[in-house]
Amino acid sequence: MSDKVTLTVSDPRAVLSVSPQNWLTEGDPVTLICEVHSFSTGWTFSWFTLTVSPDQYDQLSDSSRGATGNYTVSSVALNHSGVYVCRAEREKSVYKTQFSNTQLLWVTGVSPPVSLIVSPSRTQHFTSVSLSLSCEDQSNSTGWRVRRYTDDGRLEDCSLRGGSTCTFSFTVPSDTGVYWCESESGEKHHPVNITVHSGVILESPVHPVTEGNHLILRCLYQHTTPANLRADFYKDGSLIQNQTTEMNITTVSKSHEGFYYCKHPTRGESPKSWISVRGGSNEHSLFHSESQISVLNILSSVLAACPYLLVTVMLVFKCCRMREPEEDYQMYSSLFFDVSGRT
Repeated sequence: MSDKVTLTVSDPRAVLSVSPQNWLTEGDPVTLICEVHSFSTGWTFSWFTLTVSPDQYDQLSDSSRGATGNYTVSSVALNHSGVYVCRAEREKSVYKTQFSNTQLLWVTGVSPPVSLIVSPSRTQHFTSVSLSLSCEDQSNSTGWRVRRYTDDGRLEDCSLRGGSTCTFSFTVPSDTGVYWCESESGEKHHPVNITVHSGVILESPVHPVTEGNHLILRCLYQHTTPANLRADFYKDGSLIQNQTTEMNITTVSKSHEGFYYCKHPTRGESPKSWISVRGGSNEHSLFHSESQISVLNILSSVLAACPYLLVTVMLVFKCCRMREPEEDYQMYSSLFFDVSGRT
């Protein structure tokens, strides 16, 4: 008698990944990659974004351009922020995969109309503490609300009442997620990845760091006084500083962008935080360019005037040489008559 064998047949599932990264600045390129890990071929792919609830997806209007499995945006805009999934099908939609895993794209604006203010002002927070997030609009317009997408897949208003302020009196790990300001028309601005963690956290800035500025990172522990620890600091998995209470970057450049975390030999390591770097202000660049142009204009004017100055100097010198004999004669005559008069 043969052993009983149970066969389980399930639909293949698409797998979604992002290159180069999920956190982007306006104008960056990004590619969503959808794959089916099976021996069958001939798949075509469709692309969707999460709208209201974790199981409600809208197909992208230009979904067909990613039919081969790669959906590329050469220059992202703010409206590309969101939660994405893909699905594959073949043989004229007879076979369809399940929806893929979710991938998040978050685009930071160069000059957003609204700022998400986080207090305390850092991206990582301890458990069992208070935390406040609010949308502050430079133009004082209304209609902004704080929204979030949590690690366990909840897409919701941060506050039960909605509104532009969200306050936690007692943080828990399930509050971890991406928070942003959203307008009444659905525009998403200023996404911030908030992590709630017990033990060791990394003190890192909420907002993107401007090139040329100073950056300080600290490793904090919830149950020590003072809270900062001597720890090792890592960027993208590589050790960059060891056994120090803080990591200093005196002049930030685009190469400093990446995932950072700190590690203590006995108390553990912090979660990772993405440090975003944006270019210097346009005003500074414009002033620098105008200054260079002004200096060049002055030099050009001086060089252009040089021939005329040279000719003028030569003419003055020649006139002086012509007057010398006459002046010598007058001086000699005065001296002669002066001497004669005395005698």
